[in-house]
Amino acid sequence: MTGASSGIGEAIARLLAEKGWLCVLVARREDRLRALAAEIKAEVELCDVADREAVEATAARILERHPAVHLLVNNAGIPARGSYLTVDPELVRRVMEVNYLGGVWCTRALLPGLRWAAEAGGGHVVNLVSVAGTTAFAPAGAYAASKHAQLAFSRSLAAALRGSGIAVHAVLPGFVETEGFPQKGVLKSRLLGRFVIQPPRVAEAVLGAVEKGKREVTVPWFPYRPISILQALAPGLVARFANVSDYRPGSV
Repeated sequence: MTGASSGIGEAIARLLAEKGWLCVLVARREDRLRALAAEIKAEVELCDVADREAVEATAARILERHPAVHLLVNNAGIPARGSYLTVDPELVRRVMEVNYLGGVWCTRALLPGLRWAAEAGGGHVVNLVSVAGTTAFAPAGAYAASKHAQLAFSRSLAAALRGSGIAVHAVLPGFVETEGFPQKGVLKSRLLGRFVIQPPRVAEAVLGAVEKGKREVTVPWFPYRPISILQALAPGLVARFANVSDYRPGSV
């Protein structure tokens, strides 16, 4: 599992370990990873998922120890707050490399292990997307674009792997309060602030998607799923709403 050192990744790792899974935790912060791994009896791999060569080397080490990979969770992600008019161009590039391409590289590199698991009963890929993958949110335009790409990757991968024994699941959380993605106190809209959730709720959605075979899960369903549908049916209306939603000054 990538992005496992804190937030949603940490919550997923804790829940999976509680359910009896042996987790391989992948992230860049060694101190955080090793502390969590010691607590839940997991393995550690240090890797920047945006670096394709590093991902391939990491995957080779994992597959040497574990030929069958029953579950890959592509969770690594970084924020990119600010509109396309103001965001740092380097951040636009970086957010695409981590949030979108990171999942592509990890899935391709670990595919032999997923295929092995499929022959033994089934393999799963979970992509932690975001409601931003279905709704264009102007105050975080580059982030939304990376999540749109990630959702397209997830859907395309599901079609390509149909009948292979490898199931692909996309989990789309709304605003989640984490260390790397603080939400409460930085969102201007009090209405949106009411729907901020905590990482353990996302972890439960991930496990539920795997256990119940759900292709796409939005958490919480309300108000985010209706907003996603409205984006497709009336993009202009959603654009007007997004135009009055923003982060508080100094929080970006």
